[in-house]
Formats: sequence, C-alpha cells, structure tokens
Amino acid sequence: MYIQEINFFPGRNIYSHNPSIQMIINLQDWAEVTTEQISSFKNNIVTRLPGLKEHYCSRGRPGGFIERLEEGTYLGHVIEHTAIELQQRVGHVTNYGKTRSTDDPFVYNIIFNYRVKEVGLAAGILAVELVESILENKSIDLDKKLDELKEISKKYDYGPSTKSIIRAAKKRNIQVIPLKEGTSFLQLGTGKHQKRIMATTSCQTSSIAVDLAGDKLLCKEMLEQEEIPVPPGAAVYTVEEAGQQADIIGYPVAVKPYNGNHGRGVTVDIREPGELRDAFEEACKYSSKVIIEKYLRGRNYRLLIIDGKMVAASERVPPYVTGDGEKSISRLIQELNNDPLRGDDHEKPLTKIKIDSHVLNVLSKQNIDISFIPSSGEKVWLRENANLSTGGKALDVTDLVHPDNIFIAERTAGILGLDIAGLDIVSEDISVPLKENGGAVIEVNAAPGIRMHEYPSQGEPRDAGGAIVDMLFPQGARSQVPVISITGTNGKTTVSRMINYMLKKKGIKTGMTTSEGIFINDRCIIDGDTTGPLSAQTVLRNPMVEAAVLETARGGIIRRGLGYDLSDIAVITNISCDHLGQDGINSLEDLLYVKSLVAEAVKPHGNVVLNVDDDNIIELSRWVKSSIIYFSKKDNSIKLKRHLAGGGKAVFIRDNSIYIAEGNKSKFVIRVKDVPLTLKGKAGHHIENALAVTAAGTAYGLSTEEIAAALNKFSLSLMDNPGRGNIFDYGMFKVIVDYGHNEAGFLSVAEMARNIGADRLVGIIGVPEDRSDDLIRKAGIAAGKSFNHIYIKEDMVSRVREPGEVASLLEKGVKEVGKDIEVEIILDETQALNIALQRVEEGDSIVIFYEKLEPVLEVLENLAKESKEPVISRTKKLLAGRAI
Repeated sequence: MYIQEINFFPGRNIYSHNPSIQMIINLQDWAEVTTEQISSFKNNIVTRLPGLKEHYCSRGRPGGFIERLEEGTYLGHVIEHTAIELQQRVGHVTNYGKTRSTDDPFVYNIIFNYRVKEVGLAAGILAVELVESILENKSIDLDKKLDELKEISKKYDYGPSTKSIIRAAKKRNIQVIPLKEGTSFLQLGTGKHQKRIMATTSCQTSSIAVDLAGDKLLCKEMLEQEEIPVPPGAAVYTVEEAGQQADIIGYPVAVKPYNGNHGRGVTVDIREPGELRDAFEEACKYSSKVIIEKYLRGRNYRLLIIDGKMVAASERVPPYVTGDGEKSISRLIQELNNDPLRGDDHEKPLTKIKIDSHVLNVLSKQNIDISFIPSSGEKVWLRENANLSTGGKALDVTDLVHPDNIFIAERTAGILGLDIAGLDIVSEDISVPLKENGGAVIEVNAAPGIRMHEYPSQGEPRDAGGAIVDMLFPQGARSQVPVISITGTNGKTTVSRMINYMLKKKGIKTGMTTSEGIFINDRCIIDGDTTGPLSAQTVLRNPMVEAAVLETARGGIIRRGLGYDLSDIAVITNISCDHLGQDGINSLEDLLYVKSLVAEAVKPHGNVVLNVDDDNIIELSRWVKSSIIYFSKKDNSIKLKRHLAGGGKAVFIRDNSIYIAEGNKSKFVIRVKDVPLTLKGKAGHHIENALAVTAAGTAYGLSTEEIAAALNKFSLSLMDNPGRGNIFDYGMFKVIVDYGHNEAGFLSVAEMARNIGADRLVGIIGVPEDRSDDLIRKAGIAAGKSFNHIYIKEDMVSRVREPGEVASLLEKGVKEVGKDIEVEIILDETQALNIALQRVEEGDSIVIFYEKLEPVLEVLENLAKESKEPVISRTKKLLAGRAI
C-alpha cells in the first residue's frame, strides 16, 4: 500500500467543519481484504494502540470500532482510526474521520481531523506504516515513533498562552487567522475590526513600552522616580564592577542579564564574592551588560496587568523534591519530570526540571549533590528562582492581593505604558502592603506568559486569555466584517459585482474576490481567477475592508475548503450540470453537496438567498440552518407562497417590477425596465441576478431606496461588469462579449441577443478542456439551437487534451441539432473573432464567449478606431488600469 496524495483543509470543508486531512491511499493487494480475514489483526493493533478500544465509530458508543474490527472492516477505515488515535497519544484530541471508496477499487479516500497540520500529517503517514507493519509481520519501534511525533508537536503546536487566547476568541465567535505558520502570530477578527497578537504582545502594545521594560536599569529608574518600591541596584560590565556594587549594596545580592527573560541567567541569594563571580559569568552568557541588585527575601509573586487592571496573581514556587528515604535527588527529579503536565519548554502547563549548573550550585550550598537521598518528607530546593520556565510551579493568590499592592501594580504598568504586563514582586506576604513589609517590584515583563494563571498547581484558574480578548474587543465591539459569499453555476461574478457596487454606494469600503481578480474598494490588487479560499483570506486580512464580497467557486471549495469561517449572507444563484467528471464530482447530486457547504456555513442569525425557480437549489435548502430569502421571476410560485405564508422573506417579479415581501406584506423596489442590467427585461438571466442582489441587499439591512438606487445605476458597461454581456453597437451590427462556457450560459446569452434584435446570430464558442465529453457535447447542442453561424475556438493552452479535440466534440454536438447550421473550427480566439468581423452582415449580432478578455477587447478597440466609432472609448482606460 502507498499514499498517492495528501491534501489539507485548514477551515470548513466538504468533509467536516473542522480542519481536516485527506489521504488518498492505494491499498493494492489489500484493497478487498477485511480485518476479520487477517489472523490476529485486531489483537495486534489494539495491543499497540489500546486507546482504539474507546473509539465509538458508527456505533455511537465506546468499543464500537472494536466491534467493526471483529465483524470485518476495510483497512482504509483502520488507517483513519489509527491516525486519529496516534494524534490523541501525543495530546491532540480529535474524534472525526471518514473513509470512502473511489472509482478505482484499489484506492480509498481517507479523511480525519487535525489540530496541528504537521502532527496530523506525521500521524497519517505513521498510521499507514503501522498498519502495513502488522500486515507484513514487521517490527516497528512505536515508542520511538511516538517520541518523534511529540517532538513535531512541540515544534509546531501553539504554547499554552496562545492556546488560551485562541480558546477565548473562539468562545466569543471571533475568527482566528494564523498569519505565519509555525509561529504564534495571529489575527483575531477580520477586516477593519481585526486585532493582531504574537503570544501576549498585542497590536496595541507600545514598542517603546516594550523597550522600557527590556531596559532593566531604565525601568528601575523610572519606577523609583514614581515612588514605586524597587530594590537598589546598578548595571555593570565586569566582575570587578559587580564586586564593587555588591559591597555598596550589601550582600546578599541578585544578578541577572540586562535584557534577559524567562529567568535565564538569573542567580539570587548570592552571599559571597566567589558565588558572585560564577553568577556574573552565567549572566554574561545572555548579555554583556549585567544587573546587580539587592536580593530581597520573601515569596515570589507574579501579578498580571491587562488594560490597566490586575486580572490574576500567582505565587511562584521554586522547584523542589520531597524525599521518601529511598530515592536520590536525581531519581526524584526524574519522577517529577514524568508528570504529563510537564513539557520540555512552554508547550505544557509546567516545565521539566533540568539538572544544570544552577541546580548543582543550589545543592552545593546545601552541602549535597544529586546523588543525595533525602529522608522521608524532607524538602530539598533545586533552584532559587521560581520561574515556571525553569521548573517552578504556581499557586493562585489573586483574591489575596492587598488593594494597595494592586494599585502599585496597575500604576507600574501605566508608568511604562504596557497594555499587558507581568510584574514580579518579592514580599513576605502579598496580602500586606509592600511598604509595610519591605517588599518591592523586582521586574516588569512585556509579553508575560499566562500559563501560570490559566493552569495553577493550586487554586482557581484565571481566564487570562479571555481578559486579553476582552481588552482587544470590549463587550459590544465588533470583531468581524460582514461576509457575503456568492456561489452557483452561472451569474456569480455579476452578482458579486452588483452587491459590491451596492455597498460602495452606501459608502462602505469593500473587499471583493471574483474570477477576474481581488478588488479592495474597486482597486484591483491581484489579477486573475481569485475565487478560492486563499483569495478570501487576502480580503479578510486587509484592515481597510468594511465588508467582504466573496465569489466562491466549486474548485476552491473542493480542493481547500472555505477561506472564511461563517458568512453573514450566502447567495446561491443557480445549479446546473457543469464541472461534472472533475475532482470526483460525477453527478448533479455531488455538485449540490459541494455547493451546500456555502449555504450551511452561515451564522445562526444570517441569511441564505436561494433561487426558488431552480428545483436543484430547493434540494439544497435542506442543508440550510439559517433564515432563507427566496427569489423568483414569478409571484405565483407555490413554494414561494408557502414560504411567505410561514412568515418568510422573498423577492419576486410582479407587474414587471421587483418587490420585497415578508409574510403577507410586500414593498415595491423598482421597475424591471429601470434596471439597466436587464436591458428593459430582455436579459432574463440578468433579471434573476438583479433579484438575487435585491435579496442580498435586504438581508444586509439596506433600504429599498438604497437597493433601487444601485440597481438603477449598475449596467452592462465595461466599467461596471467587464466581460459579462457587454454589448458593442456598431450601427450595422452588434458584438456581445460574455464569459459563458457551458450549456446554460450559451442559452441565456443567446436568448438575450435575440431579444434585443438580430437578423442573424453568430456564435464564437468554446468550452474549457477540463469538462467531460458529455458536457462539451451538450454545450455544442445548446449552441446549435441558439446560433445561425458558429465559429468553434479553443483555450490557448492545452494541458489535458490534444489540439482540436474539444472543438470536435463541440462540432459533434452542434450537428446533433439537425438543422442547417454553418460551423467552422478556428482554434485561435482572436482569429475567429477577426474572421467573424470580416464576414459580418448587416443585422448580425456576433456573440463571443471568450477565454481571455483583454485580447478580445483589443480587437474591438482596433475595429472602433478603423470605423471611427467611439463605442468603446473607455476600453483603453480599462485595459491600462485593470491591475494596480
């Protein structure tokens, strides 16, 4: 067996609403073998992974998967559960997966959720390796493999502080967008409402404040000037200077790097020059400049200040072991480190205790070493500093802090200008004012760790991550811009542009993705087909954007899922047979299932706009969990009437006008003839587009007057809707430029061309080469029914088919119509257009369904120059300004 392909879905996708991995695996000779046919297979895999006993599988209860193994299930299903269990073994709890056969009897499609992409990938690969080793009776060092998986988790997973912030954000339904994989650099929220964080450094954290906190001496001086109690001290560069300062200050002293953190290089309770020399050398490993200050005896506290308020306080206890009269200190440390809550770094609530020079020195002061066996109940301190990063633990004391000390802590953060600060305080008792017991602020930390407050070893956990999120997004503040997602077979781009136009007229700064590019407030920042999830995230990351209008195409949904979390409004224009035979989509039902994700991924109080005249879309409505707004070209639709009778909303045509209705109340919006896009009602497909836009506008909360004003101005011009039904009138003949590339597209545009008047319709047609033979042939039939003369062209770059192959299929379809139609195959698009123009007759309408818009417009611009007709005078401006 081998893995053919692996795909990642970081957001909602057609398999799951959580991040998922797709493994396409070829089982080869094992494809038809089930588990009950393999001797001892169940016992072998359960022995290696006992946690499989708890998997529910389809039975909905613990042990369900074991029952499936006993009854007989395919190995693809086993690999799915194994990948899930391997992730759980390293602390990544996921519980969803599914396995399906494919058209190839040897190949299976395996889906499982993941928390960290790199861990999920490694678990999937290891799952295949493990199952294969059992089948082939080969040994595998699973413990070693799991250790490697833990290392991957440690490298790529977020730390406790970042996880706490993510958890708090998601609790408030705030979208979290990673800005750089493998880091804690995150965006919370979207568009203009977004905030950015890096661990506990926020976009509101002043860089000057961070520098002040990092400059230990300057920080101490500033606090001293403001009457904040701090220990006396100075900065030194040599061990001799350190000795002089120690004599001035008086032993015991503490030594720390000038700009250190996490307790690295810190030595406390130094009592004589020899110890001072060793401490100075240790601090110099981290900074050439060293701070020496008076060592204060007392307990070590960390107070967390967020947005000027103390939200948590912990007593930090240095690491120690308690003897049992039998084990050495070394063995006792090993047992402490076996605690699953301890990690090698910051990835877990506590950190493992490392036996280093600091530990050895502290033991030496006690006249013992790591081989010493403490008596039962004897406590042996291992370090003098209490940082969690060096093995200490935390006790929550939030409710014990004296109000005077709270005031000092909050004032200290304010003096430095830190929005998030961790204050280290030494005091005999934090419940007593510092000025009464000689306590002091010994350090102020920017970007403080919050795991000690979230996961105290004793006392009440404090929601520090929630406090940070509340600071960034106070109650009532918006965190996300409205998202309008548009999908369907035809009309997506036009509807997206119209909605975008409508919002801009209201003064809203928009970000829009379409098949023609990404636009930020009408400026194209990326040209090309940008209807996938990465393009959506480009819009949502832009801090200028006040509303996102996202054309969401089938391909992006299938290959990577959605680029947003939940939309406020989803618009499904229509569904017809297109793209069948691609990406495993072989039927209209498959296509409906893909598109249904857009309708399903809508906020609970959002709206889904559906075309009630399309029976396929009515099928899709069963996936909708939000409110539905139907639109229809008929006001007497039975389904529409039932929907309104139930108090629903709808948009429809009555007396050649657009109306909005809710329940038994309706309101006039605009006459169809006053909507330029519809060509006074002659463009039926654009009437549907206008209805969809009206429904989206009312869902957004726009007034009927605002909707009508937008509909009244948006037209089929190149400036408003380039490449979608643009009409160039040369007097004797017309040219219509459209992007239609399927059966429904050919029929609707040809109907529009007939309705505006033509003695003869000339079609220049083509279909993308990735469509199935049957869809290409049906498109040819549609063209044969619609046009009197047809030129067949092809895409410029052929990757899948031989040149002329698509054209031959189209020609075959055209000739199936059975009427006398003139057909010519001219593969080059612009050549076909030039020949059609050379042969044009008075009264003709030439309809070109283009692949590339700019070359077509250049041909028409040259024609306009030759004929001296100013019909496309704005084309040049358009071509020059498409991508900025």
